Amino acid sequence: MLWRPVKFLFALVLLPTAFFTLVETGKIFCSVLGHIGAAVSFILGILIYCGIHYGYYNFSRPYVFGHEMTHALAALVCGYRIKDVSVGQDSGYVKMDNCNAFVVLAPYFVPLYVIAAALIYAITDLFVDLTPYRQVFLFVIGFLTAFHFVQTFKTLFEADQPDLKIAGGKVFSGVMITLANLVVLAVVLKAMFPEVVLLTEAGKNILAGTVNVWRIIVNYIIEKAVNSGK
Repeated sequence: MLWRPVKFLFALVLLPTAFFTLVETGKIFCSVLGHIGAAVSFILGILIYCGIHYGYYNFSRPYVFGHEMTHALAALVCGYRIKDVSVGQDSGYVKMDNCNAFVVLAPYFVPLYVIAAALIYAITDLFVDLTPYRQVFLFVIGFLTAFHFVQTFKTLFEADQPDLKIAGGKVFSGVMITLANLVVLAVVLKAMFPEVVLLTEAGKNILAGTVNVWRIIVNYIIEKAVNSGK
């Protein structure tokens, strides 16, 4: 509870950064769409996942499994001990000896299946030339990326998630999840379309925008303080 006000203020500080990251990620996504020839398989994967999810099967059990495994893996990365893991049709849990905000929020911004597919592709490509199957890989990544974002959105907005409160409150969790997912999406797009996506330029724009916003805010506060002291 002691850290919650600090996390709340930290989230407020990051709001301009989140906004400009949203703008730049939107530009990146639009640039990918502009190269439809290269991105057609990726986009097709996104569309087919959405069609299946909303029309036939919502992939709840695979999502719950990935969600809880991400909690567990994040806990292991932080040096915590896993006591028990349960995966059900619509819910699950991980019992551990300790946790932090990263462990609690990891499933909401770490696309576990995307990472797994990318690792399988990269490792296999070391032994077999997978260049002829690049479009298939792009389709799979598009499908799994849509899976991550649709399921994350559904989980956050269809039910009151205790994870958000545990991590430091809804404002802090919301800002961190939004910012992290935008960065993840930008990195995924960069990995898939390196010739199209310019992350360095986007990063510079985000930094410049954030600095300008806070310069305006600080100058306004100083001006108000000076005027009130007269």
